[in-house]
Amino acid sequence: MLWMMERAATNSSNVKGKQLWQHHNKPIELWSAPVIDQKVAYIHENPVAAGFVLEGWHWRYSSAIDYSGGKGLLEIDFLD
Repeated sequence: MLWMMERAATNSSNVKGKQLWQHHNKPIELWSAPVIDQKVAYIHENPVAAGFVLEGWHWRYSSAIDYSGGKGLLEIDFLD
């Protein structure tokens, strides 16, 4: 993951070394279950869109594995 943070830092003029977070503040209101599901799906597809994996659940650090019936690195509490 360090190489990804280093690559992100090279794309930013005000970052030296590594960058983990984006430098903007554009909050999105999560006002319904379908909106939450849409945003979770988008997050799970980010490693696929970046070309790191073929399926979202292949990404070791993603909760997508939990949504596909497996067990990820962290405990996930699903809300009903």
